[in-house]
Amino acid sequence: MLLWPLSKIYGAIMGVRNWLFDIGVLKQHEFDIPIISVGNIAVGGTGKTPHTEYIVDLLKERFCIGILSRGYKRKTHGFFLADKCSSSEQIGDEPFQMFQKYKECKSVTLAVCENRCEGIKKMKELNPSINLIILDDAFQHRYVKPKISIVLTEYNRPVFSDKIMPLGRLRENIHSLNRADIVIVTKCPNEMKPMDYRVFKNNLNLYPYQSLFFSQYNYGNLISLFPDKATYIPNLEWLTKGDTLLVVTGIANPRPLIKQLKRYKPLVKVKQFEDHHHYTIDDFNTIKEKYNALTGEKKYIITTEKDSVRLIGNSSFPEELKQYIFYIPIKVQFISVDTKQFDIELNRLIYSKKLF
Repeated sequence: MLLWPLSKIYGAIMGVRNWLFDIGVLKQHEFDIPIISVGNIAVGGTGKTPHTEYIVDLLKERFCIGILSRGYKRKTHGFFLADKCSSSEQIGDEPFQMFQKYKECKSVTLAVCENRCEGIKKMKELNPSINLIILDDAFQHRYVKPKISIVLTEYNRPVFSDKIMPLGRLRENIHSLNRADIVIVTKCPNEMKPMDYRVFKNNLNLYPYQSLFFSQYNYGNLISLFPDKATYIPNLEWLTKGDTLLVVTGIANPRPLIKQLKRYKPLVKVKQFEDHHHYTIDDFNTIKEKYNALTGEKKYIITTEKDSVRLIGNSSFPEELKQYIFYIPIKVQFISVDTKQFDIELNRLIYSKKLF
């Protein structure tokens, strides 16, 4: 099979690259403020954005935080500092989503830059009060040496059941987890049993210096994408079997959202686009056709918070659908241990090292 040797070659290249960093041939840059890296070793959505937001909410009252992302699939290049005129096309979907939440928060600054070292230096130059940086999706960007490295792996797609690209979804060997201080198993189901926790603990086989946590999404109430157009905000609990939901997504893994919506009575239909999809007029025509073809007394379009930032700013979105489309906000919730244990461990790691 062709993919097997390609996977071996890619894995070898990444192994040599990591080894060169480990022995100091490739240099890592250290900074005099805490750097927290939130990343993964598998491609696709593991929940980096909501977990980054969780960390920001935890620390924003005590630190002046800089969030730095690559800005995947943005239409700009180099360093770009987010401001109130920024768009998702300029800084990327996830950074724009986060900026929308924290643009009124004086203790949070957001920027994007492919070169994380350059990005950190420029953020500190522009805002010298920044005393903590959160790097979004930077586990493989080893030119910056983080003080704390957090790696996410999805419950339904665990790294120990995967293979290196292109045979699988891993960006590097599972042994790279050794660089992590904290590993979080994300998107866990409500019905997890003690055996499920043991399976992950045994298969991940972390070192004593590493901490393992489990998290899941807490879904909020529906929010209208176009509040001025919405005449009614539906409550999922009140909808019946005679109603229909059209789920429109452009994310890597919409299954948790679909599973959540299927807990309720309405019929659920799905129109899925590729991750980071930029919606076109043809896409909107397709969505409109699917919506019009739905049966049911009440019909609504449900999308993700990530998709909402692309849809709100798109001038091609059909006027007649604006009152019917909503997104579900999500927040991270830690399970299986004291819900504050992650907070305690993160603070311990921040203050136990000589950072200042």
